[in-house]
Amino acid sequence: MNAEKYQFLVGTPITSHAFNQDKSKVALVPNSNEVSIYSKQAQGWTLDVTLTDHDKLVTAVDWAPNTNRIVTCSQDRNAYVWTWEPSSGTWKPTLVLLRINRAATHVRWSPQENKFAVASGSRLISVCYFEEEHNWWVSKHIKKPITSTVLSVDWHPENILLAAGSSDMKARVFSAWIKGVDAKASHPVWGERLPFGTVCGEFPAGGWVHAVSFSPSGNAVAYVSHDSSVTIANGPNEPLKVIKTNLLPFVSLFFANENTIVAAGHDCVPYVVVNQGSQWSLGQKLDTGKKAQQSGNSARAMFQQMDSRNQQTQNDVELNSVHQNTITCARPYKTVGSTVTHFSTSGVDGQLVIWDLMSAGIANLRV
Repeated sequence: MNAEKYQFLVGTPITSHAFNQDKSKVALVPNSNEVSIYSKQAQGWTLDVTLTDHDKLVTAVDWAPNTNRIVTCSQDRNAYVWTWEPSSGTWKPTLVLLRINRAATHVRWSPQENKFAVASGSRLISVCYFEEEHNWWVSKHIKKPITSTVLSVDWHPENILLAAGSSDMKARVFSAWIKGVDAKASHPVWGERLPFGTVCGEFPAGGWVHAVSFSPSGNAVAYVSHDSSVTIANGPNEPLKVIKTNLLPFVSLFFANENTIVAAGHDCVPYVVVNQGSQWSLGQKLDTGKKAQQSGNSARAMFQQMDSRNQQTQNDVELNSVHQNTITCARPYKTVGSTVTHFSTSGVDGQLVIWDLMSAGIANLRV
């Protein structure tokens, strides 16, 4: 599979990343209280600016493509909305009071970019929107029936519904409708009446729910949990589709199209989960490796050489994959219509990788 690999000289794992609209810039969280913004140059990526207003570890970053605003959240229990000021050539931070007493864990802009949702360890979700009258960002809380830390959130394409995964081993779909911000809405799958905080669906998991994602149509939600499974829910009343794997747990996922999911995590390589004939199953590994496997003779020669040198172990511990450690974040990079053609991953190894899904044959999958 074709992949562009970038090694950022941050010297630490990359917790989260987000690109701007034209993919000329990327915001990285180098496992610290800072966010680094890089620009793509002819000779590679160069550091533009570092955002330093957070006091503790930044846990997530998201970049709104149309409004060009960045949102960050942190273990310091705060979120910032960063707005580019052309006159001064700087990013202006606006503090968002989340009104939480535990760390913020995840953040995502809504599709219309007029709201964002922040997950937290306070057993709640802060849905934030801009109040024109007072010229500030305010938040409303979704609390019940969450009983533990919320680890991830994802927005429905229509800007009203919000999926959330938490460490109480549940994935849920809530209404995040805000009066005065959103038009009245209903959905044929998730419910006709959707006042703020309505629980539109609650789904069990076999462990902590690390990540959630809506399908492009919004009719299905998928989530991955710590028991190494991938689960697809087609609304609140349909039977769950559970794919159990013998892999290490996934920690990030997204829909490439209605019938294809890309998931990645502790196995250090991305996988696809495909729907063929209304049956979901684990598909191919998207990273086929970069080192040739050793034949029996070459393996014997290696051990003979090690013995002659009085070596007890082999020094080469490089994995047969592009990423050399856990993939922490996988996100769509380029979309054609409703199909993701390229995606990006970042990981504990400090690498950012861009993958070409078309070269993996996704075009031949059922759409």
